[in-house]
Amino acid sequence: MDAESDRRQDAAAAGDGTRGGDGGGAARPGLGSRAPRFVKRSRALHLSWQVGVFVVGLAVVVAGVIMLPLPGPGWLVIFAGMAIWATEFVWAQLVLRWTKRKVTEAAQRALDPRVRRRNIIITVTGLVIAGTLAGIYLWKFGMVLPWKVQD
Repeated sequence: MDAESDRRQDAAAAGDGTRGGDGGGAARPGLGSRAPRFVKRSRALHLSWQVGVFVVGLAVVVAGVIMLPLPGPGWLVIFAGMAIWATEFVWAQLVLRWTKRKVTEAAQRALDPRVRRRNIIITVTGLVIAGTLAGIYLWKFGMVLPWKVQD
């Protein structure tokens, strides 16, 4: 019985998340802290390291959320904050892996010829409608701004 449980532990250790499940066989780093060894040796130092990583990641994520309605690369900064958190926290690593997988799937779907054709048709239709509306406005009012129309 002990030999079988040892084999299960060995199998679990081999499948601890260091290999990707995408079938490509590409090695992925394991889950967990990427703090330097000297930080991991001391519990207090490691805890303060985690607090520091959390605070820095939180500041970056909050800056990204602020950039969403304002000019700036909001989503890019949010994902950068998640990447900072992922250096130390397993939950952030899992969220980041899920996000990467979904973005890759969306990119593959966007390359599908039917989807590209649909997107081109929708874009052209929108441009034709916008051009028609602009032409009607110019024909009716000329080059007058909407808030100065006297009609």
